[in-house]
Formats: sequence, C-alpha cells, structure tokens
Amino acid sequence: MQLAAIIVSLVLIAVGVALFGRAIVQIVRYMRLGQSVPAGLRTNDPTQRTFTVVKEFLGHTRMNKWGIVGAAHWFVAVGFFSLLLTIVNAIGQLFKADWLLPVIGEWAPYNVFVEFIGTMTVLGILTLIVIRQLNRPGDAGRKSRFAGSSFGQAYFVEAVILIVGVCIFMLHALEGAQHHVDGYEASFFISYPVVSWLEGLDVPTLQNLTYFFAGLKIATSFIWMITVALKTDMGIAWHRFLAFPNIFFKRNATGEPSLGALLPMTSEGKEIDFEDPGEDDQFGVSQVEHFSWKGILDFSTCTECGRCQSQCPAWNTGKPLSPKLMIMALRDHAHAKAPYLLAGGGKTMEGEEKASEEQLKDVPASALAEAERPLIGTLEENGVIDPDVLWSCTTCGACVEQCPVDIEHIDHIVDMRRYQVMIESSFPSEAGTMLKNLEKKGNPWGLAKKQRLAWTKEVDFEVPVVGKDVEDLTEVDYLYWVGCAGALEDRAKKTTKAFAELLHIAGVNFAIMGGDEKCTGDSPRRLGNEFLFQQLGAENVATLNAAFGEDDEDESTKKPKSKKKIVATCPHCFNTIANEYPQLGGEYEVIHHTQLLQHLIDEGRLTPVTPVEGLITYHDPCYLGRHNKVYTPPREIIAKVPGLRNEEMHRHKERGFCCGAGGARMWMEERIGKRINNERVDEALSLNPDIVSTACPFCLVMLTDSVNGKKNDGKVSENVQVVDVAQLLLDSVKTPADPAGEAEPADEPEPEPVK
Repeated sequence: MQLAAIIVSLVLIAVGVALFGRAIVQIVRYMRLGQSVPAGLRTNDPTQRTFTVVKEFLGHTRMNKWGIVGAAHWFVAVGFFSLLLTIVNAIGQLFKADWLLPVIGEWAPYNVFVEFIGTMTVLGILTLIVIRQLNRPGDAGRKSRFAGSSFGQAYFVEAVILIVGVCIFMLHALEGAQHHVDGYEASFFISYPVVSWLEGLDVPTLQNLTYFFAGLKIATSFIWMITVALKTDMGIAWHRFLAFPNIFFKRNATGEPSLGALLPMTSEGKEIDFEDPGEDDQFGVSQVEHFSWKGILDFSTCTECGRCQSQCPAWNTGKPLSPKLMIMALRDHAHAKAPYLLAGGGKTMEGEEKASEEQLKDVPASALAEAERPLIGTLEENGVIDPDVLWSCTTCGACVEQCPVDIEHIDHIVDMRRYQVMIESSFPSEAGTMLKNLEKKGNPWGLAKKQRLAWTKEVDFEVPVVGKDVEDLTEVDYLYWVGCAGALEDRAKKTTKAFAELLHIAGVNFAIMGGDEKCTGDSPRRLGNEFLFQQLGAENVATLNAAFGEDDEDESTKKPKSKKKIVATCPHCFNTIANEYPQLGGEYEVIHHTQLLQHLIDEGRLTPVTPVEGLITYHDPCYLGRHNKVYTPPREIIAKVPGLRNEEMHRHKERGFCCGAGGARMWMEERIGKRINNERVDEALSLNPDIVSTACPFCLVMLTDSVNGKKNDGKVSENVQVVDVAQLLLDSVKTPADPAGEAEPADEPEPEPVK
C-alpha cells in the first residue's frame, strides 16, 4: 500500500506540476494575442487594486448577495487556498504515517483551522452539489442559471473538491488516532468521534488507512491539475486562478462594476482620433484577436455559474442572448484559434492571409478551421456569435452587476456592434431611421429644433431660456437638460412640465437650453455608431461650455467659484453627460431630477400635503439604478407623499428588470420571444397596483405602451396609471381645489435660492 501510494503520487506530482506550468505559460501567451489597452487604464493605483482583490475574495462581495450559495462557496474557495499545506502533510504521511508538519503540526490554532475549514469545505461543496441538482436545466429549462453550462466539467470539479475534503478530514482524524488523543480537545473538536472509533484499530491498519487517504488526496489533486492543464478553456476550474488577475485589472480600481460610461474606441492601445483616424485603425471587433487582452482574460475566467444569465432580460423573455453562453462561445473560439494566431496567422483588412504556408504547416487542422469562422454570423454561416444574440442586448448592466469575477460583458457586446455598424453597416433596419434623424435634425424623431421649446408654452409660468432670458448659465443655479424625449415625446413631456413646475414652486433658479442642443448620443453609442456619438457629443460639449461661460477663479484655491451644475430627468442623458462627456472635454456636476427633488423636500422647499391614494410599485430605470447607483431618492420621494402604499416588485434595485429600451432597443422592434416591457409590466401588475411609477422617459414610454395594450385587451383596470415620480410629487405638493374650483394656496416660507 505504501509503496504503491508513493510511486503513483510522485509520478502524478511530477507530471501535474510540469503540465500546469506549461499551461500557465500558454494562457499568458493567449492573453497577449489580444490588443493592448491605453496606458494606466488597467494598472493605475496598484495598491487600491490589490485591496479590491482581497476585499472581493475574502468578502465574496458578489457571491454573498446570493445567500447560502455565497456562504457555501466562500468555504470552498477559502479552503482551496488555505489548506494547501495539507498536501505537504499528505506527502510526508506517505513516508511516515504519523508524520506532522514541523513547527505548526502540533500547534492547536493551526489544527483547529484545518479541522473547521476542512469540514466546512465538505459541507460547502455538498450544498453546492445539491443546489446544482435542484436547478438542473432538464427540470427548469431556461429558468435554470446552469442551462448551457458544462455539467460534466462541473461534476468533475465538485467530485475532486468533495474527495479532497473528505481526505483532509480523515487524515486529520488518523493523526489523532496515531497520536493517542483520548478526549475532546480543541485540535479535534469536530473529528473526535471518528478519532475515538479509529483508535480501536491496530497500528498497521491505521498506517495503511493513512497511506490510502494520503495517496487518494494527492492523486485526486494532481489528476485535477493534469486535467485542467490539458484543457485551458475549462473556465469552471481555471476561474479559481484567473479571477484574481481579472478582478485586479478591472476597469475601476476601487471595485465598482464596469458600468456607467462606455470606454472610448481604441486601436492598438491608442484612442482613435475621429477627426483624423489612422489608415490602419481597427474600428470595433471583427476577429477575436481584436478584443483587448483583458477581453480574452474575461472569456477565460468565466466560471459558467449563470448569474448573468439568470438576470438577463433578453434570456428571460425567450431571446437567444445569454451573457454566459456568449462569453463561453468567445472563450472556446479564442482558445481553439490560438495555435493559428501564435503561428503568425491572421487576416488583413482586405481579408488576405498574413502568414506564409511555411508558418502554418504545423498548425492543427482544427485551429485552421476555427480561423475561418466569422465572429458574427448565423448558424448557416458557422458564426461564433449570431447577430440576433448581438442585437438582443439592452445594455441594462444586470450581467456585469452580478458577475462574481468581474467580466465586462457590455463592453464586448458594444465592441462587436461597433464593427457591424461602422464597417459592415449591418444592424436592424428600424435603427437606421433613428440614426438618419440624429444626423439631420439632432433628435431621434427628426423634429425641428424649435419644437424643443414648444412645451414651455404649455405651462403658466416663465421658463428661462439661455441666450434669451439669461445671457449664460452663470446667472442660474442649474441648467435643466430637458433631453429629446422630455422635449418632444408627449408622455415624457408630462414629466418635463411637472419637474419644471416643481422647480418654479421651490424657487429654484434654473434655465433650459434654447433648442440648439442635440441628442446626447446615448442610443447611437450603444448601438455601435461611435462616430455619430463623437459628433453629437462634441457639439453638445461646445454648446454647454459656451452657455456656462467663464467661471471666475477663487484666489485661494485657483478653482472656479461656481460649478457647472446640470439636472436631467432622463437617466440616459444623465449618464452620458456625467460619465461620458468627460471623455470629450466636458466636466460637469450632473444630478438626476429625483436627487434634486429629494433635496428640496429635505430642505422644506417642497412639502407634499395632498394625499395620493393607492398602492404604488416603483420600477428602477437601469441607467439610473445599476449604472449610477441611484436607488434611494425616488423611493424617499414616494415615501413622503401621503396616502401612497409602496410595494416592491420581486426584481428591484440591483436586481431590477429592464423595460427593454436600453442599448438603443428603444428604436428596434422585438420580434423574438416575449416583449421585455410586457414581462416587466406583468410583474408589476401581479401586485395589483393602482400606480406604476418610474423616473425615466424611456421606461415611461415602454411601461405605458404595455399597460395600455393590456387595458385594450381588457386584462387590466382602466384606473392603473404609469407616471413619473415628479408627477406624483407635483400632485401632492399642489393643494386640492376648493368647492368653487379655486386652488387653496399653501402656507410656505418665502423661497431662497438653492445653493
């Protein structure tokens, strides 16, 4: 027994270590096939990045949002890394059954740690095995987050962890038996019943059991190592190593998900100058090697856990997009194509082969065949990613928010869209109308710019306009950025007028642009038309900077005395101006209208007094919530309105469900599966609400369309309303009319300018 265990273990150790070392080198070479990134983007503030890695690993900051799954995985993950010395101990036990680690082998704190973590690792993996079985795709179909995952690989990994965990526990108990532990003590506080039973066996039997479990532990560990070394695309196993660099190199050093702004387009690690692009600049991604090295690292790190898939609005409404399956497809394609690329293979922009026949003669046929596959193509074209997958995305951010290893799905989807739109001119035809309208008229509806101010004639107070009523924005506290929808779409205009009236009531000194502003560019950018975004954004930044004028400097700080403050009712405008215009030279302090309204209520400038009776449920706009973490202000406003009873939908806040309009989907028809807005409205209506509220014009349109459709079909009461939070607040701030029909003025202090 001892000799066999020693020989098998040593052979497996030698082979495993050699192959694993080769695999690490191979993976690094694969990563380097990707494009470089702008200097400092992924490496700034290494101290903070290291802290983020430690915090996310030890805190399991994403996983622990999933309750028992997070706790079970924590013990499995911590056990894997913290119990590595038990392998050394097992090797020593092969040669001497009662061998202990020097120094710490008899140290009680170490033994307590091994006993506890080893036991909890076993219980943790058993919990995860049960959870996987309870969520088998065969039973749950698309509702299973494991649908499409590699079950064989998962079973292998789970079996390895379980076997190793049991071996650690048994070897520790055998230590106690061979060292004659005769009662409960700290080092054996869990395993003593097993120790007591083992002490009834003779010494040769105890030794043979030690050789068996030590050999089994080592053999299992290194068979696992050999397997993953030979299969470098086995993300279920490799994520336990690659997650650390993937988190370290994430976009935000401080740990926030890669949401909000999109990254500028780059080529060979340099940002593309759209005024004078280079002849060889690569626009978007048309081959897997056009992704950055961080993209290829992302693909290899995917653990196939399916949290992204379970939250994806496209997947949950029967569409072909699963963020998990997309990343897995890109991973498999990248690894299969890698031998061809490492041999110097690749295509020029004209489609000609870069490498010579001599260079490619030793490349496996499978890699050559993989190199011929189009990155974006239908099943008939043998494409890696189907176009319907690419265009199903709403860029809601649910996948990025939930991913425990910080994969940046949206960036990769938009990069592929950029090539399709800007080079191939291949995108859903309905979006073409929106792009043409933006190019010609500066708004998606193609309306004349004078109509941007038409709503101001529908209110009974003066709305100051820059260049007409005020010279520039240094004379006011806030620029109210109305946005295209807020100025031109009838339902969204109700929000605009309500918010403007609330500012008027509160005495806020504000102004709006005079109609020269254009769409912020959110939709074209997320569609993939980066050039149009750059054009619209540059014009808006120039217009805004001119409107804000020159700020006087404070003598002591040498900084402007006044900040460039903007308030927006549209989360898409809010996100673009706040997070993306700095890329174009526009630095502004931007807040959402719900944030300002909450502030005005807190200061006593707005006082909700009139009850608004009914049950209300609030829908979180993705670009306000997940992308910018604004969850509290709308809810606090609702809580201040008397008469309202708020009830949350099952999916809310970080796990809120999209309305279906993001990612330029507002301008594209849904032809596959259930409409996303109908899915969301069905969830809202399951609460039997009187009011469905939101804080985004896109959401307002999508939810209203769905509710009206259900009203027409007789499936919902005519009394159900869809309104913006600002409309609710205005109804409550206004006092009810007296019997004669005249409004009773509220007793309020004389307003002071908001600072």
